[in-house]
Amino acid sequence: MSTETIQILDYRPQFAPYFERFNRAWLEQYFRVEDIDARVLGDPEGYILAPGGCILFAAADTRIIGTVALKKVDEGIYEMTKMAVDEKYRGMGAGKVLCAAALQRAAEMNAHKVILYSNTLLANAIGIYRKMGFREIPLEKGLYERADIMMEYLIPH
Repeated sequence: MSTETIQILDYRPQFAPYFERFNRAWLEQYFRVEDIDARVLGDPEGYILAPGGCILFAAADTRIIGTVALKKVDEGIYEMTKMAVDEKYRGMGAGKVLCAAALQRAAEMNAHKVILYSNTLLANAIGIYRKMGFREIPLEKGLYERADIMMEYLIPH
């Protein structure tokens, strides 16, 4: 699989189980599913889509292999959240494709900034974010217990 064979698809209700499964996998592997995670994963339409966000999926051939969400935080500001790739497809560029697609979609939604919360244990993800142009900013505590780094990407207009 090369990154050229990865398609980006918009959320469809039948994709919701992938959103939950892929994200639960990394959360349980490295941390724990926090209350906010359980709420978002259990109702992505209510927590992400209804307030003005979007959820994207990466597909290779006919398989859904990854996902990422943009949650509207404020006018022109989105949080990139719940980026996950199926374990069998990690290391093949899907994370970078998802991140690039999320930033492109944020620009299309007239965002001027995308933020994210992460943990430095997730070195591969942090590396992708830095390569894509995110920069570290002071951490706002409180949203996720596991977060020890906050980053932002300023969208050029």
